[in-house]
Amino acid sequence: MLSRISRNARVWRRQATASDRLLLAGKTAAGAAIAWYLAPYVPLADSEYSYYAPLGVLVSMYPTVVGSARAGLQALLGLSLGIALGLGGLVLVSAGAPGVVAVAAVIAVGIALGGISALGVGRDWVAIAGLFVLLIGGPAGDEFTSSYLLTMAFGVLVGIAVNLIVFPPLYLRRASEQLTDLRERIRTTLDDLADTVAEESIDPDHVLDATKDLPTMLSSVEEEVRQADESSRANPRGRRRRADKELNARRMTALEGTANATRDLATVLVRLADEDDCLSDRTREALADAIHAAAEIIGAPTDDPLAEDKLAVATRTLDDLLKELDENEGRPERYAAAYTYAAAVGVHKIILAANDFVTTQ
Repeated sequence: MLSRISRNARVWRRQATASDRLLLAGKTAAGAAIAWYLAPYVPLADSEYSYYAPLGVLVSMYPTVVGSARAGLQALLGLSLGIALGLGGLVLVSAGAPGVVAVAAVIAVGIALGGISALGVGRDWVAIAGLFVLLIGGPAGDEFTSSYLLTMAFGVLVGIAVNLIVFPPLYLRRASEQLTDLRERIRTTLDDLADTVAEESIDPDHVLDATKDLPTMLSSVEEEVRQADESSRANPRGRRRRADKELNARRMTALEGTANATRDLATVLVRLADEDDCLSDRTREALADAIHAAAEIIGAPTDDPLAEDKLAVATRTLDDLLKELDENEGRPERYAAAYTYAAAVGVHKIILAANDFVTTQ
């Protein structure tokens, strides 16, 4: 128990002190200070409510410029809906409804409107803003709501501006490194599967263990590539790195295809394990060679001059496997031949994905 707490504490410390996180913290602090200092000068807003300007910075400050703009606009939209809701609550009170009824109505409707997914981060602000207007606005509701909205909007603008001007993040290189890690993971998985096939019997548990973390890793890398793409938009440095962004997108498509095909191949190999004693040594060797050859092309580094040769070798070994299966056609081996053909189809899918991989490494 103590070791787990200690391990989690180390992970949390690394996450909290990561360079990107510290940079975001510094920019947010600077933006909040600027917004606080300048808020009293916002036209048509009462300086009494200047404290909402730093809050606008806080809700809009995201790792990417586009993320900041999107979050800021969503927060302002949710805020506007909440203000309208709060004013409706004040109308109820002025009409003679008990305050507790108005509070309940504002919260209930605010929570319901918060279910609109298009509001994004603004979903949480509907009920909060409505309650603020109802409880704080009182007789000066119009003055409070206009100052509330204007100072928050000013804070959002400051947050977006600071994020754009002060070292706007660009995650293209980090995404490229994650793509390379995924490529290496798929290659080692295929080599592992090939070694398993080459043994006297296929161990289904080993096959499943070799591929069980691929979906999680694939999802993580997809998110990295998506965030890298977002970080390059509205980013002055992103225009100079357009080729890197396009390359990452093509690599992601190719690796997604190979990862899914690798999992399909593993599923077939698990089925084939039940018929393993029916495989001839030549068939086993041909299948293992085809998987190894597919691993070679997947593992080719960026700009590998031998990538096309490796692709040709992979295609040839697959042809050899199919030829071996055709020569053994008609043997009473139950489902062994069918599963082996299915495994060959899995390898073929990997090679098809690798056709794009040769030019996107």
